[in-house]
Amino acid sequence: MAIAKNPKNKKQLIDDSQIISLYMNSVLETNEAPKNVYLFCKHNSIEEADFYSFYNSLDAVKEDIWVKFFENTIDALHRDANYAGYESRNKLLSLYFTLFEILNLNRTYVYFALKDNKEGLRNLQQLKELRIQFKDYIVNILKSEENEKENKMKRLTRPVFSEGAWFQFLFILKFWVDDTSKGFEKTDIMIEKAVKATFDILDTTPLESLFDLGKFIWKERG
Repeated sequence: MAIAKNPKNKKQLIDDSQIISLYMNSVLETNEAPKNVYLFCKHNSIEEADFYSFYNSLDAVKEDIWVKFFENTIDALHRDANYAGYESRNKLLSLYFTLFEILNLNRTYVYFALKDNKEGLRNLQQLKELRIQFKDYIVNILKSEENEKENKMKRLTRPVFSEGAWFQFLFILKFWVDDTSKGFEKTDIMIEKAVKATFDILDTTPLESLFDLGKFIWKERG
């Protein structure tokens, strides 16, 4: 996500994307979050009224940053003419790979946003809106399923599957934050194994994939 330069004119028109860029830029330059809306607006020469026309707090900005990451991911996927024809497994793989490519481009900010959380990724308030959009998109992926696994997916309710996919994403996100491999290649392996295990649960013989995933996780923890 591009970082905007500070506007020089207080009357300059501003939008939500510019506010996000300015917020991220402030975090990257100071290695701390802005203390409040007043100081953030003063530092960036924007009117508080302009800020509040888009967001009601800095926490709302932090939430929307994750939403923008996700929206950019979906836009990129839909620009691929072949994506609509993918099976659900490959759609989920593409979703993860594209999303983590975007996170890689913003890793310094994302690492800062996540590293001080003491309660675990699952309880991060800033991921609240992302969770809603992510789960909705997973349901849409399932609705598009037209292959031989369709009946099995119907038996596994969409809310349960989408919630499981959300926890899977959080698990991969935590793995990525801690990944020190070159080019985050171990995260790519984790994504492939996690998605394979997830969809193999819909098959009659999932144990081999689950065992393979378990071996990989155990090795990396050691």
